[in-house]
Amino acid sequence: MSATILTKLREELRRLSLDGLLVPRSDEHLGEYVPPSAERLRWLTGFTGSAGLAVVLADRACAFTDGRYVLQLAAQTDATLWERRHIIDEPPPAWIVATAGRNARIGYDPLLLAEDAIARFTEAGLTMVALDTNPVDTVWADRPAPPLAPAIPHPLAYAGQDSSAKRDGIAQALREAGQDAAVVTDPASIAWLLNVRGDDVPYTPFALGFALVHADGGCELFMAPEKIPEATRAWLGNAVSIAPRAALPAALARLRGKTVRVDATGSPAWFAQQLRAAGATVVAGMDLCLLPKACKNPVERQGFRAAHARDAVAVCRFLRWLETAAGSQTEQSAAAHLLALRQALPLFRGESFPAIAGAGEHGAIMHYRVTADTNRPIHANELFLIDSGAQFSDGTTDITRTVWTGPAAPPAQICERYTRVLKGHIAIATLVFPVGVCGAHLDSFARHALWQVGLDFDHGTGHGVGSYLSVHEGPVSLSRAARPVPLAAGMVLSDEPGYYLPGQYGIRLENLLLVEDRAFPDALKPFLGFETLTWAPWDRRLIAANLLTAAEIAWLDAYHAKVLAIVGPELAGDDAAWLATACAPLR
Repeated sequence: MSATILTKLREELRRLSLDGLLVPRSDEHLGEYVPPSAERLRWLTGFTGSAGLAVVLADRACAFTDGRYVLQLAAQTDATLWERRHIIDEPPPAWIVATAGRNARIGYDPLLLAEDAIARFTEAGLTMVALDTNPVDTVWADRPAPPLAPAIPHPLAYAGQDSSAKRDGIAQALREAGQDAAVVTDPASIAWLLNVRGDDVPYTPFALGFALVHADGGCELFMAPEKIPEATRAWLGNAVSIAPRAALPAALARLRGKTVRVDATGSPAWFAQQLRAAGATVVAGMDLCLLPKACKNPVERQGFRAAHARDAVAVCRFLRWLETAAGSQTEQSAAAHLLALRQALPLFRGESFPAIAGAGEHGAIMHYRVTADTNRPIHANELFLIDSGAQFSDGTTDITRTVWTGPAAPPAQICERYTRVLKGHIAIATLVFPVGVCGAHLDSFARHALWQVGLDFDHGTGHGVGSYLSVHEGPVSLSRAARPVPLAAGMVLSDEPGYYLPGQYGIRLENLLLVEDRAFPDALKPFLGFETLTWAPWDRRLIAANLLTAAEIAWLDAYHAKVLAIVGPELAGDDAAWLATACAPLR
């Protein structure tokens, strides 16, 4: 099937006089989670990861992904059709130049790539050709229809701030910058700005659409009218006009002579191209919703605390169950059991991403997704990694625990590496740093204990998390590749160092942290630190206490005491007894 698809696609390239085509994983919103109608990369290659790019040339084709998915890419693509490359170690522009020549004509869909991404190809000398119609869509005969789930109000009890106040803040920022309007293409930004949620993509409550925000406070929402019930129209109010997607080109054309802000990294290049063609002045600037959305207001912060306290009950019940179930369960049945425990919780709305349930060697695949074909039993005496999360009306959770299935004692080497990962986690959780520090500045603290013995992990230490929105939220992350955006009070970030030994096991330890102000009597500048939000015990069997400092042991004991205080009253019987033992002082 894949060979036939490639043949048809290459026929389209010849018809268009192109030497190649880019097929990114993204949709028209450049999001991580996309509707079935936008799963072009998956349809073309078989690769199901959330980050990747394919390049189709006349006689060669290559699929690229990052370190999280290299093993998955190799397992899911046909090696006779697709070369596989690490997208950082061998960037696609360099591969195309080496394969097709510096002057190759490469087609792309301007709705699926940002201007900054396209610039990397033109800077390599390639001729990039914007296409009106995506060739993949031309040959995809049974492509699903776009989603039409309704947009629904997100109550102030959870949002914490009225949409009109948010829009006024964006309008003021535009006026201060001397800009007339801003293009908003990120569905998370639209959801935050208008206090709406939806069900157009898996795991993330988005209602897909586009918006124009004006310096006078007005807002134009471009979304299929059938997606907006009367209650939502009333919720949005008269200051928000609603038009179908087909009205978007004309609306952009009306901005002739205006100065319009477009996120060159986060918005499709099509918008800037349309605006310039209409005679508007395009100014590249970060989406003005990103920072205020990332800095949770007091209501959202309290919602995160409440959501994590509820989620902890399900996770702790699961961990106790797993101790008795290992040897009789599979990866799929374990993930299903955890989901069932979460489904019983108040305000539960769904998983925040598909659970990563990796036993033994599958744990080394950083973003492993169990399927009917890969599902295997959870054996005794091996590591089991479970990375999962939930969407609640008042917050989003994401937690990873790695456990030993017993009953034999774990090998010393595994304990040593688990403990080094744990030391990195504690290093981040206990950091205090001055205002102005960015995520890239903190990432190395999580790696220090691993680096000391020549070990590392091939992913960032942490990502932002939305408030009943995307579990992966910008603009801040704890990563060497992070954008230079300073951390600020109210941001929620994950803390998830790891270690992965391909073919054998993986270790990842993750909590969510809330950035908070920290006051010091003699400080000459403001400082920040972290409040821990996630509450579930670490596996004591895997902790090599001799590798921990007294301060690290004190942190662990205090953390476990708080887990017991928060979760203990919600448990009974065997669950309560298990938690008391799991949270006992380390020494």
